[in-house]
Amino acid sequence: MTAGNVVRIGVLGCGNVGAAFVTLVTRQADEIEQRTGLRLEVRRVAVRNLSRQRDVELGDGTLTRDTHAIVVDPDIDLVVEVIGGIEPARELIATALKSGKPVVTANKELLANVGVELYEIADQHGVDLLFEASVGGGIPLIRPLRESLRGEPVHRMIGIINGTTNYILTKMTESGVQYSEALAEAQQLGYAERDPTADVEGFDAGAKAAILATMAFGSKVVAGDVYHEGISKITAADIAVARRLGYVVKLLAIIERADANGDIGVRVHPAMVPVHHPLASVRESYNALFVEGGAVGSLMFYGRGAGGMPSASAVLGDVIDAALNLSKGTHATIGDFARSPIRPIDETSAEYLITLDVDDQPGVLHAVTGVFADHEVSIRAAEQEGLAEEARLVFITHEANEASVQATLRELRDLEHVRRVGGLLRVIGS
Repeated sequence: MTAGNVVRIGVLGCGNVGAAFVTLVTRQADEIEQRTGLRLEVRRVAVRNLSRQRDVELGDGTLTRDTHAIVVDPDIDLVVEVIGGIEPARELIATALKSGKPVVTANKELLANVGVELYEIADQHGVDLLFEASVGGGIPLIRPLRESLRGEPVHRMIGIINGTTNYILTKMTESGVQYSEALAEAQQLGYAERDPTADVEGFDAGAKAAILATMAFGSKVVAGDVYHEGISKITAADIAVARRLGYVVKLLAIIERADANGDIGVRVHPAMVPVHHPLASVRESYNALFVEGGAVGSLMFYGRGAGGMPSASAVLGDVIDAALNLSKGTHATIGDFARSPIRPIDETSAEYLITLDVDDQPGVLHAVTGVFADHEVSIRAAEQEGLAEEARLVFITHEANEASVQATLRELRDLEHVRRVGGLLRVIGS
């Protein structure tokens, strides 16, 4: 229950997003009150280190190390969670919801693993659990899927939902540098963490893809359901081949539902996108998501997918919604989530780019193409480049089954005159 028109906010965490959120509330409180009739006030902020210098103004007594005290404090109306991780965030959010406090979170890892459990708690206790900033930073993605497109038969989403990898691939494409050099630049500029594994190996995008699939299809999809490959094995040579053939390499999340049996496929992997495709022009740390529906056709959402201020803007939008609902004694129900079959990567299909380094001898090309034919993988285009005693063969297939392509690669590795099987890149959007 709010105190008059004042909504008292407790914030768990004061890193980039938390500090930016506090700044936005302070800066925009008057305008928000004028437009909504509610006064947002940050009363308590939980941090690990009380003595750390912070780029945000906080009143005396605002900071505390006691996260639990905030979520049970009767003088706190609404909780914002931006500490990340699964525990103690799960226990803190559940406690706040059970205490009748709406919660706004940006925690993708938590929601991608135990989100449905928390959605149920929120509905049981009649309060909001909102999480726009968990996917896409400041880009509105969750609310359109939860509200505007709730009755839309969404059948596919394709997007760039990790800014770190998009920045690295942009630098590799435009400057011709190797992966390690592009990663070092991303780390220097703050786009990549010191340990970039979650980003560059696809775990971050996989968690976001699980949340998007859950919202779009009304089915429980968790991070463990998502197939993922990262970009750490992409080379400058792979990028160059793609460019020569009219493609750009991107790390894509692909989320789709089969019409026949309702299976859900969710995967994250590098892919070649035609240069004329809108996703090919999404550069540096920007994100974009295509949503394809039976009635609306194709929609595209684009913007900054990360960063303190963009994410804080999404958090603030959720806070205003939750505060208004709280003042009216209502909440936005998320709904029930069934469990749908998850389609394994082996059952998907695409076009593929495959490169091989082989001995430059008569009969080698015939042997290689015979392996493709044996596994019913049809070749759409091929080229050969001489490399002294070797030759590099580049193939693009017609649409083929993933399992058949993987079987083809295994057999090619065993051929006598194949020295190296290079990168495998799926072709998306052609």
